[in-house]
Amino acid sequence: MTARSQHFKPKPGGAANGLWSEIAVGNFVGRPVLFLDRDGVIVQDIHYLGHAQDMQMLASAGDAIARCNKLGIPVIVVSNQSGIARGLYDWSGFAAVQAAIESALAETGARLDAVFACAHHAYGKPPLNVADHPWRKPNPGMIVAAAERMKLDLARSWIAGDHASDLAAGRAAGLAGGILISPRAEDPERAAAMRLRSGEFAVDVAASLADAVALLLSHGRLAHTSSAT
Repeated sequence: MTARSQHFKPKPGGAANGLWSEIAVGNFVGRPVLFLDRDGVIVQDIHYLGHAQDMQMLASAGDAIARCNKLGIPVIVVSNQSGIARGLYDWSGFAAVQAAIESALAETGARLDAVFACAHHAYGKPPLNVADHPWRKPNPGMIVAAAERMKLDLARSWIAGDHASDLAAGRAAGLAGGILISPRAEDPERAAAMRLRSGEFAVDVAASLADAVALLLSHGRLAHTSSAT
């Protein structure tokens, strides 16, 4: 995101509120969006990714995001970052990873429209040892904050994540549905995700972000325009 407006973005080294919000400049009013978890969806989940040199993009993730960009579908990351609360890395490490991701995305013509992150965790170090912070998934706080600041249409928006808790946050926020990114048929997250399915919240499974985006578009589940705005 080269042009941005920033809210709650902490200075390198950390912030007392433990929250990160970064929004690209643009008109998002009334638009449905695709919310994405980060680790296990866009990049390899190595558990507590806090160093740029450890970042590895998942195959076709950049192409999937670029496809949304070209269709005018905003893409927003919502990520739990308990590694910060646990003292494994800090906000400067998080920022370095994000810069590496943005650079890799740019190589495929892709970009993120916003990034939200929550460092709070029950086993974190004070003042980040908040057990059930409203922003920490499965709570919907990051999604709700994005909607309030960007004036989004949540009722037509979707979320993709590799844990049922990602989808649970989407359901709590009133999204139309969620897609579990799960390449393994024996993944126990599948059963947990399916339990979230209801008449108001659709649930599907895809092996990758590229497959998830293809599924959403083929079924007309994300309204889109002919070109990005």
